[in-house]
Amino acid sequence: MGARVRRRSTVISGVLVALLVASGTAVPATADPTGGADAVAWTAAADAPPHYPQVAIDWDVPITMSDGTVLQANIYRPADASGRPVETDLPTVLNITPYTKLVGNLIDSIQQIPGVSEPVLDFLASLNFAGTPFDGITDLTQAVDGGGLRLFAVNRNLVQNGYAQVVVDARGTGFSQGTWDVLGPREQQDSAEIIDWTSRQSWSDGQVGMSGISYSAINSVQAAALRPPALKAIFPVEPGNDLLRDIVGTGGALGVGFMPLWLTLVNVLKFVPNVQSILQGQFDTRWLADRLADPAILIPELANAFTAPTIADIRPETLGVAQDGEFYADRSADLSQIEVPTMVYGGWHDIFTNSEPRIYNDIPVAPGRKQLIMGDGYHVNPGAGFGRPGNPPRLDALERAWFDHWLKGVDNGVEKYGPVTLFQQGGGWTTTDQFPRAGAQSQRTYLSAAPSGTAGHSLHDGSLSSSPTSDTARLTVAPGLRGVCSRDAAVGTAGAAAILGSVCTKDSRFNEAEALTFTSAPAEKPTQISGATNLHLNTVLDRPDGFWAATMNDVAPDGTSTPISHGALTASLRQIDEATSTRSANGDYVDAKPALTLASRQPLVPGVPTTVDINLLPTDAVIAPGHRIRIDVYAASVPRYLPLGPMLVDSALAPQHVQLDPANPSFVNIPYVN
Repeated sequence: MGARVRRRSTVISGVLVALLVASGTAVPATADPTGGADAVAWTAAADAPPHYPQVAIDWDVPITMSDGTVLQANIYRPADASGRPVETDLPTVLNITPYTKLVGNLIDSIQQIPGVSEPVLDFLASLNFAGTPFDGITDLTQAVDGGGLRLFAVNRNLVQNGYAQVVVDARGTGFSQGTWDVLGPREQQDSAEIIDWTSRQSWSDGQVGMSGISYSAINSVQAAALRPPALKAIFPVEPGNDLLRDIVGTGGALGVGFMPLWLTLVNVLKFVPNVQSILQGQFDTRWLADRLADPAILIPELANAFTAPTIADIRPETLGVAQDGEFYADRSADLSQIEVPTMVYGGWHDIFTNSEPRIYNDIPVAPGRKQLIMGDGYHVNPGAGFGRPGNPPRLDALERAWFDHWLKGVDNGVEKYGPVTLFQQGGGWTTTDQFPRAGAQSQRTYLSAAPSGTAGHSLHDGSLSSSPTSDTARLTVAPGLRGVCSRDAAVGTAGAAAILGSVCTKDSRFNEAEALTFTSAPAEKPTQISGATNLHLNTVLDRPDGFWAATMNDVAPDGTSTPISHGALTASLRQIDEATSTRSANGDYVDAKPALTLASRQPLVPGVPTTVDINLLPTDAVIAPGHRIRIDVYAASVPRYLPLGPMLVDSALAPQHVQLDPANPSFVNIPYVN
């Protein structure tokens, strides 16, 4: 693997001309998303022969928490040629995982197999099915050489160049005792205690960084908000911070493509025992008792929320996780408390897109000490294409440079990278000083029944107009199952459905047969969009409830309709939380956050026009000359979203209507960059 990445590092110095927007922040943008000469040096450092030839591992080291619960950790330290750990005090990178550290160790071990790992990884990275029905495979395998594997598992490059790495099974998972707290207050306290414990070990220099992907990334953001003294920097890859709106209940609908499988995975993995302890006659009986006390955490609540026919049938314990409230407040980090350097990686089609730019924006440290990278990938392929010409450096090289600078004091220029590095959909990689870009201003674009002449395949081919129209029309759309073949499905399954290929994920025309479409005139010049979008619809339902899903697409001259953002809303949960939502200068919503509580639920009166505001996720895109913007409106999008049982019953999956009325216009508030 090392030889492969060294060969590729020679091309990283190629410079992609970036779209630079001045914004007056403290750190100027480099205008080079590849990182230029600095990134060549970061990658060269990551690919150079290691300073220490071996890695020594202390297996299943017990760490006792303040409540007596014992967590288990693997500790990786640099070692000499004989495998003996070095005596030097080391900075430490911590990763806390719910997936059992055995999984990370297995991935690490596979990467170390001489003569096997490199050819296999080379083969996967070289797969290119572009132009075939299997091009979705390429989308996923591009992550193989992007550095993400090292961040999920063990980054031996860090260890062999003067770091300790500690991988801990989260409470109630892996080999650790206790009950899984699912990113809750007790688990967050554990993080602070683990950091303190790590800093006091004989091999530690007292400085700790945190890294990891997804759950581990969320854990690191939460820990940073607690301000443990020894934590000096974090490198979260694909973190979330509004779990209900991110993936559990986006728009009040359950993420059925992800949540059931994910909860099942963790609950099954937590029962994998420490076989070595069994063979040695040291089996931990408390470990088993803790597992049996709650063998299927949150799965009964999930099933109840999904199957209950009425609100009265939802159990009290289910209500705690089915609506906004204390459960989610306890799991949302107070970002204003974070003071350590933080580099956030996310993606426009990740399950946590809603949170990633917010995390960057809400951390109160100077740009440079905080950085944001937003790619074009899904949750399962972080860093796809990184390290290739015109792209950012590999994630493992960025992580190494970040910790070298903030934990070791190396003057490597990483604080000057970015600070905001964005894949501009419809274009390429760019560097700027803020997100949304400077000059972004939301503007109304009105929905019109007049045909655009571009979407005869849809239920209704409507138009987008820059000025109000006199249209009066009732347009009907019914729930369907074509969303299985869509980018929504790929997002909702964390990227797994991308295997269906670009005919589904990068072209909505198959799905649009079940949509109302509204398409603009072709752009006369490059048109930038940056930020969140709000869709304001005047609707009529025949039942007390319904469900709306929407996407914003970039339509090419050949008709390809590529989704660049999406959102959804259960109609009865349309009340907006004004305290956390934002509006543009004209008073329209920019980022409308639904309250998502039963107390705020408002069943509709059948036949009565009702307005709803649907938040579309933040994005960054450029609409090329000749391309068009299209808004798709659906009455379903499975498996990305499925309303909870009572709402589904109330909707009866009946057809729904958009009522175009000049007295109450429907429009989309789009953040154009002027």
